Amino acid sequence: MEWKFLSFEDLSTAELYQLLQLRSEVFVVEQDCVYQDIDGLDQKAIHVLGYADQLVVAYARIFDSGVYFDEASIGRVIVKETYRSKELGHVLMKKSIAFIEQYFNSPKIRISAQQYLVKFYNYHGFKEVGEGYLEDGIPHINMIKKI
Repeated sequence: MEWKFLSFEDLSTAELYQLLQLRSEVFVVEQDCVYQDIDGLDQKAIHVLGYADQLVVAYARIFDSGVYFDEASIGRVIVKETYRSKELGHVLMKKSIAFIEQYFNSPKIRISAQQYLVKFYNYHGFKEVGEGYLEDGIPHINMIKKI
């Protein structure tokens, strides 16, 4: 596996295409959720790309404090279906958290987690905050990790 952390400006056209294709494949098609994935925030994110055989198979976008939430944040966490048995989601989260700890000056990380993944995020130190809510028809909950 190869991992890259890139600003929007540093993404190649091919990398941008692959990450958007993966997001659409999982969040729109697999989860049967029609929503506006292109939300105007990609330009403000650091994009975490995990490669296998020169293909993006794991992805997340991370933000410094004040961009998406008051705290630093991780979102669009995704692993291609055929690679999910390889624990790449855990590697992706560890790498994203480590990047935030090293480069962002934030005492906390906030995520908007799909509720069925709460235990996954608990494993990485995130705790539920507040009540659950629907986002694009999918149950979510805010979670915080103290750094």
